[in-house]
Order: sequence, then structure tokens, then C-alpha cells
Amino acid sequence: MTELDFGPVMLGGNVFGWTADRDESFRVLDAFLDAGGRALDTADVYSAWISGNAGGESESILGEWLESRGVRDRVVVATKVGSLGGRRGLSSANITAAVDDSLRRLRTDRIDLYFAHRDDETVAQDETMGAFDALVKAGKVREIGASNFTPARLRSAARIAAASGLTPFTVAQDHWSLVERDAEIDLVPTVGELGMVEVPYSSLASGFLTGKYRPGVDVDSRRAGRAAAYLDDPRNVDLLDALDDVAAEHGVSVTAVSLAWLREQSHVAAPIASARTAEQLAELMQSAAVTLTRQEVELLSAATEPVSA
Repeated sequence: MTELDFGPVMLGGNVFGWTADRDESFRVLDAFLDAGGRALDTADVYSAWISGNAGGESESILGEWLESRGVRDRVVVATKVGSLGGRRGLSSANITAAVDDSLRRLRTDRIDLYFAHRDDETVAQDETMGAFDALVKAGKVREIGASNFTPARLRSAARIAAASGLTPFTVAQDHWSLVERDAEIDLVPTVGELGMVEVPYSSLASGFLTGKYRPGVDVDSRRAGRAAAYLDDPRNVDLLDALDDVAAEHGVSVTAVSLAWLREQSHVAAPIASARTAEQLAELMQSAAVTLTRQEVELLSAATEPVSA
């Protein structure tokens, strides 16, 4: 079981060095801390997909902010290993080298939560778990997590850790939102069974669950194509109406309700959401004050109920 406190929303760092430059990133981070936020999520690969970037840009911005503000002890810092070119995979050698790279960029002596960004079946799991355990014992990492693992691989990692006395995964990070709910079928129950917690990513579905994407409405955003595609499913259009009703009842944004729904789900510690401006951040943090009724949770859930295989 995790000992980390993620607060109501974990701030995603994927936009730092991408759609938010250094100065705007600092404004978002300052506003997040001022609003009571206390957990930050990034990865070594953020944002290598941008021309001219090499990866590590998000970590570097976070590191500079943490140092300049003197707030390292006030926040939980999570980052990931396994996806960056030149640092791919979960071999012991790669994990050992990658963590030092991340620590240097983050300007810190420890990472609170270190994720395997995705599974690596080319490496024996006992090697991977042993490498993570060594980082915990060395004080470089407090807890370890698994992102994008199957239920079977989460279980096998737990068995290996238990049998060998190694540090187990305590946190999972997976794709989950009101319009992406396959994780609820097998993955989330496994997370609970293993005593882990979930911090879902893409919790606002590339912005669709902010409510700004509507039939016949053009949105100027780099993620507009992905978000607007959700309108192709009539259930998602109906969901927007339900979200509007619940948001109006609470006097808050659709964004706040979407995150509040996810926070109400079993085994969720906090949803991850990103903001490229301080104004966007305000809507994320607004969700901290929203407590949905059981009927409201059921109304929203019914609109996009997942279908078991």
C-alpha cells in the first residue's frame, strides 16, 4: 500500500516543454501549489516527440522550478523509465542509468514514485524488480509503480516481489476516464486485489471531458482531432448532456465533474490531469471541492458503461 499523498488531482507534466514553455509552466506550477496541489507526474520521455527536443525537457523544467521555489519537500514527484530513446526498456542497467539522469534533471536526491512506463517482456521480471528494489534501498526512490501493465503481469510482478523480499509496485498508472473505461473490466480489480492504488492518465480524454468539444464546434487545439473523435459515439454526446446537468447543479465546470467522477471510483488515489495555462489549472483544482452524490455518479457511469468481454 502506498504511503504517498497525491492530493485531489495529480498535475501531469507532459505539457511542460511542449504546449507550455518554461515561463508558462512555472505559472501553472505556482498556481497548482497555491491551490493546495501536492503531486506532480512526469517522465523522462516528455517531450521527445517535439522537433528539436531530446526528451527530459519536462523533468528539467520541473527541476528548475523545484529548486528556484525551494519546495521539494512540499510535493510528491513521480517520473518514469522505459520509453525514452537511448533509455528504452526495463533492464537493470537501463533503470540504473536512467534514474540518475532523471535525478540530475529534477535537481533532487530522490524520486518519490518511479514508474515503469510500460512493460518490457524482453527482460525477466525478477531482474526488473531487483533493479527497482536496489534504487529504493539506495534511497534514490521511495516507491515504485507500473504503467500500462496487463493484470497478469501485475500479478507476476507481485509474486516475484513477495517471494524474493523485493519492493513491490504500490501504484498503477493507466488510461482511464469517463469515455475510456476498459480498465474497469479486469485491470482495476487486479490493482485493488494487489493492494495497489490507481492514478489514471488521460483522465480528461485529450480535453473532450472539459466540455468544449461539441457537435458542430471547431476547437483550436493540437489535440482537437483526438478529442473530437469521441463525438462519433452517440453515448459520448449523451454523456455531455449529463455532465452539463451535474455541473450546473454544483455550480462548477464540466472539467471539475469529470475529475470528481474518476476520484470516486474504486482504488483511485487521484486522477492525473495537465494544464498548459494557469486559467486551465483553476478548473482542474475546482474539482477538489466537488463531492458527487451516489445518484450523480451512477448517472454519469450509466452513459458509458463498459462492456465485459
